[in-house]
Amino acid sequence: MNDEKYMRRALELAAAAAENGDVPVGCVVVSAHGEIIGEGYNGREKENSATAHAEITAIERACAALGAWRLEGCALYVTLEPCAMCAGAIINSRISRVIYGAKEPHTGASGSVINLFVEYEAPTAVFGGILESECAVILEEFFKGIRNAE
Repeated sequence: MNDEKYMRRALELAAAAAENGDVPVGCVVVSAHGEIIGEGYNGREKENSATAHAEITAIERACAALGAWRLEGCALYVTLEPCAMCAGAIINSRISRVIYGAKEPHTGASGSVINLFVEYEAPTAVFGGILESECAVILEEFFKGIRNAE
């Protein structure tokens, strides 16, 4: 799989979240054949929902595309390290690989704060740091804009 290609798509989705006033996090789920089957971006502000995270939306759309809740053989690309809720959804959906961009030092559940994939002995392979600087910059610019507006 071309990790950078899929992460670049996730970055495009993160930009869409920022345009809606949401924290810029984007996510894609890719089938074992390399086809994007689910996409999502952060929509907590727009949807007034605590669970409207990029990963949750992308997983729901991937499940709908496949007509199944098991996403074995699929990979999930997300611009920011998953939180505990999203890590749980990834584990429960049986996603085989997780590739994230920037670390999340406050809520990261793939090693920064806790590693739920290890705690649950999940068969999910997790890789961080793909296009890390680009993923971090979009977040930094978003929060800088908020601070400047206050």
